[in-house]
Amino acid sequence: MALIEDDKFETTLDTGMEVAIDPAAELSAVIDDLEALLKTGDVIGMLTARGVNASIALVAASGLRAYLEGNKPAAAEDFATVAEEVKSRLAAFGPMGGRA
Repeated sequence: MALIEDDKFETTLDTGMEVAIDPAAELSAVIDDLEALLKTGDVIGMLTARGVNASIALVAASGLRAYLEGNKPAAAEDFATVAEEVKSRLAAFGPMGGRA
């Protein structure tokens, strides 16, 4: 297929304007997407098959959000909860059991 020189979809125009993004909003949107994925049936099923508990993963995502927002006390609490849950499941069920 030959390239058509005046094809509007193949031409990039520079408007001379810089595109500004809000890094905090971008990070928040990524965490929103992660949380939404962790709540879908297909993802929960895949994680369960790997021995991963989606609820614990959601708490970890919440901790990551808090940390990225600078809320270190909330992040520490969430990460401590995740660590405690994973350790207790490892002790009870081994590396792949108990949906750790």
